[in-house]
Amino acid sequence: MVLIEGCKEHDRESQRLLYKHYYSYALGICIRYSRNREEANEILNDGFMKVFNKIEKYDVTRSFEGWLKRIMINTAIDHYRVNKKHYYHGDVAELNHSIPEKAIDELSYEELLLLIQKLSPAYRTVFSLFAIDDYTHEDIAKRLGISVGASKSNLSKARVKLKQMLKITNQEVYEQYVR
Repeated sequence: MVLIEGCKEHDRESQRLLYKHYYSYALGICIRYSRNREEANEILNDGFMKVFNKIEKYDVTRSFEGWLKRIMINTAIDHYRVNKKHYYHGDVAELNHSIPEKAIDELSYEELLLLIQKLSPAYRTVFSLFAIDDYTHEDIAKRLGISVGASKSNLSKARVKLKQMLKITNQEVYEQYVR
């Protein structure tokens, strides 16, 4: 790919075009790991800096999208590690309410991302790594510097919290139709 070769030569125009071409793809990854779009953009920009600084290590026989995805996920994990001492980890009360399946079926991708972004950073990161990006609890534990049990616990609590938020969302939608 011509853009990648240009980036290897530190050509600013090639870097700008590569950034522009993969911006939406990379932002979609970063949003899953962030509280809001501002934080996602911060992760995205840090990730692209890594891309441009390490572009020589890219193996052209492999998918560039896969390589970019791995860098963005790792950048999001790095961001989490640096900032985790600033995050508040609230306890989630266990809920035994069942969620109608229609609530999940009727949610758009964007609405689901908004719910995921409302999770605490620890829950959001573990949920995204496990449920979306197919990491194992062992991999998550190693990358985040937590125990496997903590990874499993955070995933369980994230699911409970998401169910709680889905129930609230479903109730709000129901109330709009009743009015």
